[in-house]
Amino acid sequence: MDRFRYAVLVGVFAICAWQWLPGQQQSEPSGAQPTTTASTTTITGYTLPPDLYKKAHDRNRIHFHLNLVGFVYGLAALWMILRWKLATRYRDWAERASSRRFVQSLVFSPLLLLTIAIFTLPLDIYGEVVEKRYGISVQGWGSWSWDWVKGELIGLVIGTILIWLLYMVIRRSPHRAWFYFWLIAMPLGVFIFFLGPWVIDPMFHKFEPLQEKDPALTASLEQMVQRAGENIPPERMFWMGAGEKTAGLNAYVTGLGASKRIVVWDTTIAKMKKSQIVFVAGHEMGHYVLQHIYKGFAFFAPLVLLFFYLVHRLIGWVLTRWGAGWGVRSLDDWASLPALLFLLSLLFFLANPIGSAFSRHLEHQADQYGLEVTHGLTPDSAQVAAQAFQVLGEVDLSDPDPNPVNVFLFYDHPPISERVRFCLTYDPRNWILVPLK
Repeated sequence: MDRFRYAVLVGVFAICAWQWLPGQQQSEPSGAQPTTTASTTTITGYTLPPDLYKKAHDRNRIHFHLNLVGFVYGLAALWMILRWKLATRYRDWAERASSRRFVQSLVFSPLLLLTIAIFTLPLDIYGEVVEKRYGISVQGWGSWSWDWVKGELIGLVIGTILIWLLYMVIRRSPHRAWFYFWLIAMPLGVFIFFLGPWVIDPMFHKFEPLQEKDPALTASLEQMVQRAGENIPPERMFWMGAGEKTAGLNAYVTGLGASKRIVVWDTTIAKMKKSQIVFVAGHEMGHYVLQHIYKGFAFFAPLVLLFFYLVHRLIGWVLTRWGAGWGVRSLDDWASLPALLFLLSLLFFLANPIGSAFSRHLEHQADQYGLEVTHGLTPDSAQVAAQAFQVLGEVDLSDPDPNPVNVFLFYDHPPISERVRFCLTYDPRNWILVPLK
């Protein structure tokens, strides 16, 4: 259940730089004919045949329940760690190992983070079973396990540093720690986002120059990028080998500054027409042109600051009431960390509808931008965009009729049916987001 660990452990520590990341058979080779009829037929609305509709609806329902169960289960895991005094035991080991705080963090933090990872591993495994059952994941269990280990190692490195910084700030300024830690964590989150395409992404997937894999697609993307007024040369356009792990589709723009790049999955090249991929990339380009990364940061950074302040106000009462039973001596005790995470995870969950609604708004703007930036470059760009969403929906099993509560709580993109409807009704000649050319 990665969403719990990273939304609570990493997100909690305010690595909230805004990202749009969407995810043992090989996909078809580059240039293969699309495998879905939606890539060539006229689309009037997002629909699925009865068998696919049932699969998409059932899968979406399972994920909805898994999100809810995962949240409750995550809180229960933190509560059990406190109740069973595991955190205090790790603290005692760390203090016996050294009197230096950084060394203590090197002992305490990995032990606690690994304990949380082990507690949540059953949900991780079940989530992967669901993806295999519905044909989205084609990754072998050995490869999946190795990816899980690599993800945990990255989390341990980042988490150990952040935990050390958090308690250093708490010890030096207990009444202002919530603010000073926020000042530290925000730039660190941006730095990690900057390094991600160079350091983290290649640990999980193979990347090759797109120009070598598909020169025609590269030329079309370069034309779209130039029209958008962005600077992403062909040298920063990459093919990603996703097909050995997933049947899903994606193309995205990631990174900041020198690390900014366009990435197209091999599965997308195999199942979408070139014009449809250009629209998807145009949507992603919209996030950059419309400054969504910075707007997202400006939206979420104050929200995280508010959460830190609320936890600062609540943690004293929590430790006064239950701290002695947990063996937690004070706030600057390493063993107080699960209590901090418990409060933060609760706040993040309660605010999730706000963040989801904001994200859906930005994604809608990016859809609009994609229609405008491809208008004139692609014949009948609205129909091409609708076809692209239909292909995405068919392959990724997007539910045509999602539960409204699920959308309210967890959807960070508008439902596919709404996106197709917008593509078919919006006139991209309005040129609201793209300068007229």
